Amino acid sequence: MEETTIENTSKIVLPAIAVRGFVPLPGNDFKIEVGRENSVSALDAAEKMYGGNILLLIQKSATQNEVTKDDIEPIGVLARVTLKLKLPNGNYRVKFTIANRIKVVEYTQVAPYFVCSYEKLHSIINNDETETALIKQVSEGVAQNASMIIGSMDSITKLLREGANADLLSDSIAYQLKTSTGQSKYKYLAELSVSRRLEMILEDIEREKQILDIEDKINKDVKKSIDDSQKEYYLREKMKAIQSELGDKARTEEDVENLRKRLEEAKLPKGMYEKAMDELKKYANTSSQMAESGIIRSYLELICDLPWYKQTEDNQDLNDVIKKLDSKHYGLKKVKDRIVEYLAVRMMTGHNPSTILCLAGPPGVGKTSLARSISDALGRKFVKQSLGGIRDESEIRGHRRTYIGALPGRIIKGMKDAGTVNPVFLLDEIDKMTADYRGDPAAAMLEVLDPEQNKYFSDNYLEEPYDLSQVMFITTANDISSIPAPLRDRMEIIELSSYTEIEKFNIGFQYLLPRNIEEHGLKENQISITEDAMRKIIRGYTRESGVRELNRQIAALCRKTVKKILMEKVEKVEITEDNLTDYLGKILFLDNQNREKDQVGIVTGLAWTQFGGDTLDIEVTSYPGKGGLILTGKLGDVMKESAQAAFSYVRSHAEEFGIDNKVFQENDIHIHVPEGAVPKDGPSAGVTLTTALVSALSNKPVSCHIGMTGEITLRGDVLPIGGLREKSIAATRNGLKKIFIPKENERDIEDIPEEVRKVLEIQPVDHISQILASLFK
Repeated sequence: MEETTIENTSKIVLPAIAVRGFVPLPGNDFKIEVGRENSVSALDAAEKMYGGNILLLIQKSATQNEVTKDDIEPIGVLARVTLKLKLPNGNYRVKFTIANRIKVVEYTQVAPYFVCSYEKLHSIINNDETETALIKQVSEGVAQNASMIIGSMDSITKLLREGANADLLSDSIAYQLKTSTGQSKYKYLAELSVSRRLEMILEDIEREKQILDIEDKINKDVKKSIDDSQKEYYLREKMKAIQSELGDKARTEEDVENLRKRLEEAKLPKGMYEKAMDELKKYANTSSQMAESGIIRSYLELICDLPWYKQTEDNQDLNDVIKKLDSKHYGLKKVKDRIVEYLAVRMMTGHNPSTILCLAGPPGVGKTSLARSISDALGRKFVKQSLGGIRDESEIRGHRRTYIGALPGRIIKGMKDAGTVNPVFLLDEIDKMTADYRGDPAAAMLEVLDPEQNKYFSDNYLEEPYDLSQVMFITTANDISSIPAPLRDRMEIIELSSYTEIEKFNIGFQYLLPRNIEEHGLKENQISITEDAMRKIIRGYTRESGVRELNRQIAALCRKTVKKILMEKVEKVEITEDNLTDYLGKILFLDNQNREKDQVGIVTGLAWTQFGGDTLDIEVTSYPGKGGLILTGKLGDVMKESAQAAFSYVRSHAEEFGIDNKVFQENDIHIHVPEGAVPKDGPSAGVTLTTALVSALSNKPVSCHIGMTGEITLRGDVLPIGGLREKSIAATRNGLKKIFIPKENERDIEDIPEEVRKVLEIQPVDHISQILASLFK
């Protein structure tokens, strides 16, 4: 190669380009793209001033864009530009012919491009037997493994055919090697010994062969291990494609990952987490066409939706709790005090007291709404499950997942709806559960309502323990006697008895009327109800222990008011005692006409029902017969036995009452309790039956303003009864002025509302003779 250079006394200089990522070797054509500014300048200078001669130097780091002389290897090549094409991006595609190895002596210029003085390096050729043997081995190695290790065999084949020397052959083979690429081929450029270059080629060939053998072995092992899974994968992919064409929703990895992410975020307990992960694996490997797939997914979604640690903060201000309870419920002082005590203990200890509250009372007295008010006052979530009519244990514990359509029980479902671990959970109508061949749900409730057990509540569907210890359970019932004893033992009964007329009056004005005005879109100045009208509604249109019917009657008044305002264009409707029937129709409940005078053989008793207290007229008459006792009025066994005891007592003491014994032998005696379609039972009518018998057989009237209650024995003793408060309220409501009660119930008088005690005379007795003496003197 002819060199056009600048001659100095001791050195030759040429422009230089720093090459990155590739290493040129003598005897080969070298093609690169030139684009850096200093490289383009060096290229132009070489063509214009040096006859196309240029130095190609090797950059140490292929990633470095701006380089200095310290970033360049000392060994390079002398080359000549043989082809130069300008590309659309402004760069040049250049072809060089590589001539010799060179060593940079000095950089005489570094800007705007490199200019170097250099000296040529000559290869060391031995031409001995060793070198000949190396050439033979390299030639055989290349021939045997050409496709794997050589980029292009054309130039090498030509050299071998022409018998090229070892120097040129070694550089050509090294340049075409696939094994060493880029910067790593610099070792061939820097090595001057031809024999050593041939040895390095043999080493690279052998290394590549070993790598290929290892890769082949790995590929065989991998192929063997994944053949089955690969087959399954392809089949599943085809299935997905078919499902997609059919419009079916195919199982996707994203679906499984979304479930996995939700399970991670749920922060499950360890046992539950392991169970969920096992189910997730089953789900991922189960076809979406199988019924089990839907069951597993429903199960996993339930686990994700259940609260495990999330909870709400309780309201710690008891005064605020009392204020909120008072704002929604009138009266019920004892009930509110007990609830506040319950909450105070919970706030002090930080966990639920060991007692479950049971709000017991007749319908309409506010049991359910009181439970909701407790949740509002505490700032907790509220969830309600009605247990009325439940007869299957699975309703409480859930179904096992072996059944298609299996569901969790009502407790777990309620917790899912609440979304927190500490809601107020109302179990409504707990006394209405029944048992049949499918199990006893009341027995399943034992675990739920036992603070010692519900920390590890077991639901058949969930299959893992669930912590209910932070839940505030409240139950409601109308008749606690129908609750199984073990279940009743776990609850603290809080009685919500019937409202008095005064309480209903206040509830009507303070709560029901404002609420109905708002619900019907009225304004306060568009309707008014006088106090006398409200009392008439309570007495004449309702006969209940609660206030539901009262609320319905007030709602009817509001509806008729809205109609009148819209149709008759009036501004205000005033409802008084006189015009009340125009809106509500005729009075529904009237006092019995026989109350206007005293009658023989009719005595008023006091009764208690699940709807509250009531009065009960007992009639006795006699007529010629054979001494029989006839009982009518749909009486229960206990009441029939009580009538028989009363009859025996009167007959055994007939002489004391001025009754001829022949009456019992020559007459039949008929005892009747009116409202014959209504079942009646219980022992508390004993004194009333006895008094009615004495009145009828001695022909002495009994005051229509007197009532009585109490169980009687054959000796005439009066035994205690229950429901005194409700019975007293009913007596006042029905116009009685005086009642007789058992002496042992004297301690219950303080439970009777003060407004009832003011208008009702209450006389405790311990023997029937005291009642008879007071009535018949």
